[in-house]
Amino acid sequence: MYYSIRHVTRFKYTAPVCESVMELRMQPRSDGAQRCYSFEIGVQPRARIHSHRDALGNFVHHFDVPENHRELVITAEAMVFIEPPVLPERLGEYDWKALNPDLLPADAFEMLLPSHFARPSPLLGDLAARIGAQRRADPLSLVKELNTAIFNAFEYAPNSTKVDSPIEHALETGKGVCQDYAHIFITLLRAMSIPARYVSGYLHHSAGTNDRSSEGATHAWVEAWLPGPGWIGLDPTNNLLAGERHIRVAVGRDYADVPPTRGVFRGEAGSRLAVSVVVRPSEILPPEHVLIPEQLLNNISVSPPLDPFQDQQQQQ
Repeated sequence: MYYSIRHVTRFKYTAPVCESVMELRMQPRSDGAQRCYSFEIGVQPRARIHSHRDALGNFVHHFDVPENHRELVITAEAMVFIEPPVLPERLGEYDWKALNPDLLPADAFEMLLPSHFARPSPLLGDLAARIGAQRRADPLSLVKELNTAIFNAFEYAPNSTKVDSPIEHALETGKGVCQDYAHIFITLLRAMSIPARYVSGYLHHSAGTNDRSSEGATHAWVEAWLPGPGWIGLDPTNNLLAGERHIRVAVGRDYADVPPTRGVFRGEAGSRLAVSVVVRPSEILPPEHVLIPEQLLNNISVSPPLDPFQDQQQQQ
């Protein structure tokens, strides 16, 4: 399936600001069953945009707008192809032995460690006991069962948490958005020594689906590493296995590694953030080669941080 994506982010300020330094993670990945065939990004006011790849292979774009401005608009457009992943029905019970930390590949071992948003909590222990989050059956059957259990355990409620809310907020209220579902699921999986990472991206809302997550916004889900299939995607917000409607942009330990926008500016002003995301199936076939110019991979340093922080967009 081919998709065209248009992601517009608009910052409006109550007074002129200057020296806006911004870091973006908006370019879809090209790995596994997904290929990014084209990607373009534009900024108003105009700025020279640099790019590099971070330690996890995510594309990072960054720029600086030095002159005074009262609005900053970032427009990212991409063309992506996704082939539906094929998974076995189940694994063997003996596959738990392959999840010994000493046997894991390096990229999976790192995803066993606590991180900023995905960390142990007494409230999480209560949830784990309630939904049976402990090693049993086979690893694949268990993670699919827990995906459904977390879907049922929480009410999807936009704006019930904030971009920097700890998992305790959703655990106490029983409400959250995809960002909260993902952090809770990741922490539960890591507690069972199952490597788990956060995925930032988009979900295409097609006719006839009953997705909870908001259309017109970025989305987040989880990838767990299992022996045999490797990284598999699970979407506890919508009780889905990540498939051909899930478009992967960036992966990390949690949201702190992969916000679509992160930046600072100089000035005394308030800011208002508006985000628009449109994902459409595309019948226009792109060229056969993936258009990721190597010159975009130069690691260009970003200017030192300024205050205050730009608003960040919460993943819904």
